[in-house]
Amino acid sequence: MSAEIKPVGHIFTPFTQKFGIPRQGAGLSIARGELVFEPEINAEEACAGIVEFSHLWLIFQFHQHADKPWSNKVRPPRLGGNNKIGVFASRSSFRPNGLGMSVVKLIDVGVRSLKVEGVDMISGTPIFDIKPYIAYADAIDNAKSAYAQDAPENTLAVKYTEQARLKLNALSQKYSDIVALIDAVVASDPRPAYKQKKADEKQYHVRIYDVDVLFTISATQASINDLIVVKPS
Repeated sequence: MSAEIKPVGHIFTPFTQKFGIPRQGAGLSIARGELVFEPEINAEEACAGIVEFSHLWLIFQFHQHADKPWSNKVRPPRLGGNNKIGVFASRSSFRPNGLGMSVVKLIDVGVRSLKVEGVDMISGTPIFDIKPYIAYADAIDNAKSAYAQDAPENTLAVKYTEQARLKLNALSQKYSDIVALIDAVVASDPRPAYKQKKADEKQYHVRIYDVDVLFTISATQASINDLIVVKPS
């Protein structure tokens, strides 16, 4: 048996590439997003009562991997990218049906959209379903989470070069939250786990909105070297 499902909407976020996106969303991500419903969804009726819930589950598709193969065994980043475990014991994006789920905080309900906080999805991600977060049922005391039992810590102090700081001041006029987003993403050390807590000569970049953030990392500090606005292709 097979089933065809269609998106109820798409979510638009500050993230346009996978590298650097906070994992697991709520509790780790401070990024906001807007879920815009498809024209055939009567959002006013479909979302009646949703404002009474503080958080929502979003069921989405890892759409950038939709045409890529999946494997029974994967290498979770939290295990350093070296140890293999079963795909169903992970939250890998390379899955049989390419579905993901995230908890987000509901900020506002619009006419045809929902504004949420704590997103961990690439901008344009298709949303297949929305469910209210039920506190007594969805939060389980003393649950065991194997290799992901504890939340990752922000391990790096973030500093800006003079050049980056000057550009940041201008960009803050356009994106009021860009400073907080850059600090949060880079401080968490988005590199693979096997490279973390090590000095590294490589210059990395993460894209937030339309800005490429170029940075290097010492053992305990990240230096934001430059901020480059990416022109539309």
